[in-house]
Amino acid sequence: YVEEGSLLKLKSYLRKHRDLDVNFSKGKRRRSPLQLACCLGDDAVLRLLLKHGADVLQRDRRGDTALHTAVNRALKHGKTYDDLVVPLKKHCPEALNAANTAGVTPQDLLKWRKHSEDPEEEWMEKLFGECEDEFCETFGVYDDDEEDFGDWADRIRREYFDKKHAEAQRLAASSSGWKKRKQEREQEEQSRKELHQRLQREHEEYLARAARKEEETRRGKKRQYDERCAATFHAASSSGASKLSYSDIPWPAPRGTVQEMVDVMLHGVDRKDVQAFRKVVLKQQALWHPDKFAQRCGSRLEEKDKQRILDTVTALSQELNRLVQ
Repeated sequence: YVEEGSLLKLKSYLRKHRDLDVNFSKGKRRRSPLQLACCLGDDAVLRLLLKHGADVLQRDRRGDTALHTAVNRALKHGKTYDDLVVPLKKHCPEALNAANTAGVTPQDLLKWRKHSEDPEEEWMEKLFGECEDEFCETFGVYDDDEEDFGDWADRIRREYFDKKHAEAQRLAASSSGWKKRKQEREQEEQSRKELHQRLQREHEEYLARAARKEEETRRGKKRQYDERCAATFHAASSSGASKLSYSDIPWPAPRGTVQEMVDVMLHGVDRKDVQAFRKVVLKQQALWHPDKFAQRCGSRLEEKDKQRILDTVTALSQELNRLVQ
């Protein structure tokens, strides 16, 4: 419910399970529900979890608290500061000084952002933020034996600022003349260019892997849809077949819209090839035509779901008809 942003469902669930401990961790990042709400920017869910005893100081795998997550999001989307950071500060003021495994506190993040005037650092932070947002929205986390995006971004950030700090120390301790300072500036510029190229290359690799992952997911949905169609509509001809509820129907995308269902049906078909595309659409029309569907499965539909099933079948058929017109 937290991940879906379903406030009413979450509130109802917590009301029915008053003894539930909301301070558990889940996933590779070991995030708590409160940290997930901060990551998604859902202030309503955040306040509800705080009301039910969520621990602001609970840490994920990197030692970040919910306030770390809220501050990071606020730095990227300033309007979320009052919605996320303020309630957490009021609920647990000591969380401002809680350090993660890198020794960084939420207070450090706020101060660093406030006093940072280096355009390059702002550019770097913006690049990290955009990469992370795109990564999370596209496909989340890679295989367990690989470095995820958050770890990668932290590693690149540490390497970059460690190098900047070391170069600053060398410059401060150096009493060499203009020629040496010029050489160091050239080296610094070269390092920046190399880092920029490296960031671009790794980002492109991540996007390519994301595209492959998404394609695999779409193929899996199409294969599962075809298998369920074969099983369900074949069983329709069997005399001892059981009753069918709404969830038993082999919808291409059970929780999706009609357009999302059609996208699954037609995945892998080249729409520029008019003849092949029309052939596939006609095949799907034969499966989901209301009259033919009623002949195959009408007698098996559970009465409580029958009208809803037929309405969805009709909507699918109309959308398929529109595609061949």
